[in-house]
Amino acid sequence: MSTLATAHHHLELPDTPYNLWMRDELAELMNLPHDGTHVEIIGGEIVVSPGPDYAHNAIIRSIQQKIFAAELADPAFPWRCIFSQDVSLSEIHDGYIPDLCVLSEDNDRKAQAAQVKKVRPQLLELAVEVTSPTNAADDRRPGGRRSRPTKWSGYARVGIPYYLLVDRAPGAALTTLFSEPDTTAGEYREAVSWAFGESVKLPEPLGLEIPTDEWEPWRAGPGA
Repeated sequence: MSTLATAHHHLELPDTPYNLWMRDELAELMNLPHDGTHVEIIGGEIVVSPGPDYAHNAIIRSIQQKIFAAELADPAFPWRCIFSQDVSLSEIHDGYIPDLCVLSEDNDRKAQAAQVKKVRPQLLELAVEVTSPTNAADDRRPGGRRSRPTKWSGYARVGIPYYLLVDRAPGAALTTLFSEPDTTAGEYREAVSWAFGESVKLPEPLGLEIPTDEWEPWRAGPGA
């Protein structure tokens, strides 16, 4: 039996958070609203995030559009994308909902045919996260007072080849592509960054260029 501590009381859970998340029971047990609120298991802890703002979603849309355009322009383009897909990191008992997943056409067909609800990370080529003020630290590389693993750590731990982090923090708006995951250390060995306004150039085998001229940081105020 697990215990979830909240601001008002302790909730006794009938199973581990990860197992409940896998069975789609965790959000219901926590009485979360059906308004885009996400519940994930990050670094072994339950993390609840409110639905993102429009600017956040517009960035995801612009990345999707480039992938769709490449697919339409070239029938041999091998990549497909899907948003807000549950990804089960069973090796570390974490469960994430990336803003966008990019996977090969073959793996896309396999996932569809199996009608999976929780995708295995081994099917992904690229995971994309766009930060929001309330949960940016969960997406970034651990550092400072943040000691527990983040999604950056988890994606590396399970060997996802590429992690694209769009950090909308004011004053430091930056897009970073992490690569060369070290599954033992749980960290990415390589990184290249672009300021907002510069085109993001994803290397082969992805081979995409994504303009960021219209991307905006979140408005100044409470944030991570």
